[in-house]
Amino acid sequence: MKYINQFRVMPDSKVKLKDIDPGFKGYHEAHKDAVKEIEQYQKKLRSLQELFYADGRSSLLICLQGMDTAGKDGTINHILGTMNPQGCRVVGFRQPSTEELAHDFLWRIHQEVPPKGQVAIFNRSHYEDVLIVRVHNLVPQAVWSSRYDLINSFEKELVESNTHILKFYLHISKQEQLSRFKDRLDDPTKQWKISEADYKERHFWDDYTAAYEDVLSRCSTERAPWFIIPSDHKWFRNLAIARIVVEYLEGLDLKFPPPSVDLKHIRREYHDAK
Repeated sequence: MKYINQFRVMPDSKVKLKDIDPGFKGYHEAHKDAVKEIEQYQKKLRSLQELFYADGRSSLLICLQGMDTAGKDGTINHILGTMNPQGCRVVGFRQPSTEELAHDFLWRIHQEVPPKGQVAIFNRSHYEDVLIVRVHNLVPQAVWSSRYDLINSFEKELVESNTHILKFYLHISKQEQLSRFKDRLDDPTKQWKISEADYKERHFWDDYTAAYEDVLSRCSTERAPWFIIPSDHKWFRNLAIARIVVEYLEGLDLKFPPPSVDLKHIRREYHDAK
C-alpha cells in the first residue's frame, strides 16, 4: 500500500491517537535496513522538486506539527533539507508579535504561503491557534472552536489558487519524549534546546492529545489531508514523510515547460560561436 494512503486521515473520521502505534516501523527492522530506501526517496524528492519548480503552475505547502521533541527540526534537516533551497524555504511560527495579534489569526500565515513553483515548510502553523490557545485558555472556547471552519475555508481558498497542502502530525509516545529530553541533558550539542517550558508543557499531554485529535478529525479534507506519522523511530519518520511527498508529487501532472527561444536559431548561434 502506498504510504500516502496508509497514513492519511480520511475526512470525517474520528481520530483516537491511543489506537495508533507511535513505534510502528513498517517492514524494516532497524535504521540500517532502511538506509538505502531513505536515500532513494531523498534523490527522488530532489528531482521532483526541480521539476515542480520548473513546472511553475502551482505551489506546495507542508505543515509539520507534533508534541515537543517529535522531530519537526529533524524532519526538515534530514528529509526536506534535501530539496534545493532555491525553490524551498522553512517558516517557523512562534508566539505572535504585537502587530500580528492586532490582526486576525490567519493574517501572518497568509503572508508566508509559497508562490507558484515554490515549496514552503511550516514548522508549526496556523493550527497553533486551535492547540496552545485551547490548552492554555488564551482565548475563550467560543473563539478557538470557531477556527476549525475558518481554517478549512482558508485551506480551500489556497487549494483553489493552486497551492497543494500536505499536513503531517509527528506522533510520538510520552515515554519517547522523556527519552529525548534525557538525550538533550546528556548531549552537549543538544543542551541549547533545553527549556523549562518543555517539562511544564508535558503536564498538559492529555490536553494536547485531545486538541490534536480534534484537529486531525475536523481538518483533514480531500484537498488538504492530514497524515499521522509514527515517529518514535526517527528513521521511519523520515522515510514515511519522504515517501508521502514523493508519492504526492508523482501524482501531479508535472512537466518541464517548452523552451522560450527558437532552438534552431540558438543551435546556429552555438555552432557559430565554436
